[in-house]
Amino acid sequence: MRHNKTINHLGRQASHRKALMANMAASLILHKRINTTLAKAKALRTFVEPIITKSKDDSTHSRRMVFAYLKNKEAVIELFREVAPKIADRPGGYCRILKTGFRQGDGAETCFIELVDFNAEYSQNGGAAKKSGSAAAGKGRTRRAGSGAKKTATAAAEASTAAEATSAAAEATEATVEAAAPVAE
Repeated sequence: MRHNKTINHLGRQASHRKALMANMAASLILHKRINTTLAKAKALRTFVEPIITKSKDDSTHSRRMVFAYLKNKEAVIELFREVAPKIADRPGGYCRILKTGFRQGDGAETCFIELVDFNAEYSQNGGAAKKSGSAAAGKGRTRRAGSGAKKTATAAAEASTAAEATSAAAEATEATVEAAAPVAE
């Protein structure tokens, strides 16, 4: 029976699982976003969030503790230099899991796991700018039947203008070639 056993073994021995988590955590810290299966992402989130919390205190002891988990010097440097200052005021929840569908070969559910403060589309500052820009650009969009005709007419007018400009450029090129041809003879 597995009463009160909360860890997902991921079908691996303990040493293989620890190495897998260390490698995935280092990749997540270095690249800020990785693509993996949902089960591994959930296990990685519980592995990496306490490590990120330890990185808020930049001391020799915390660096050594984090290195004991990650076993990757570049990832530790990146964590303390780039990630920790950005998440200093966040009380937790440093990772986000975005489901992406099912893998072709075995049907495993895949997802992206990413660090929350490093995605401009979802962060408060980047998201607000993106929303205001898209709201301004999409203000005239409606789903009425008549509005499509106006867009089609405008697109046709722009296409004919572009075609006229292209033909004018072609005529200018031909005139240049004809003018240069007698000089070459």
